[in-house]
Amino acid sequence: MGHLVVVTGGPGSGKTTLIDHLAGLGHGRTVEAGRAIIRDQRAIGGTGLSWRDEGLFVELMLSWDMRSHRESDAREGLVFCDRGVPDMVGYFLQRGREVPEHVREAARLFRYHRRVFLAPPWTEIYAGDTERHQSPEEAERTFEAMLRAYPSCGYETVLLPRVPVADRARFVLETLADAGE
Repeated sequence: MGHLVVVTGGPGSGKTTLIDHLAGLGHGRTVEAGRAIIRDQRAIGGTGLSWRDEGLFVELMLSWDMRSHRESDAREGLVFCDRGVPDMVGYFLQRGREVPEHVREAARLFRYHRRVFLAPPWTEIYAGDTERHQSPEEAERTFEAMLRAYPSCGYETVLLPRVPVADRARFVLETLADAGE
């Protein structure tokens, strides 16, 4: 589990770009649940979208992240996770709702590297698209929720610097190396 490294934060903060870069350096990676679910649900005319059936959307994301964890845990070397199971804790915190017990249990059972990299809001690179409907303000609220969620699940958060992607990747790898990971 120490080889599964979460990169999280609000939408449009450069998480996926960083993970793509790290994958290009030969590291493993996962795919973000939310984007994939939105694509799939749209393709089939499904209702598992946050704006149609939020409860179903959350359960689909939770299941996706648990499956990604299981599959990635069997891999060798570092695997960079585009969000993780504790993001679902943050999802409820962001909305001011109580976190369901099964979500807390999932966060307890599906563990990652103790250090989680958190991408702060970055308005200069933020861009909406067909799967990203959140405003920059919602991106900020998501960041704040993740800043609370991961420590509440027993993780240490490390803020990513707002620097070019190659420098961000170097920061991540050096931070892991400095920790003896």
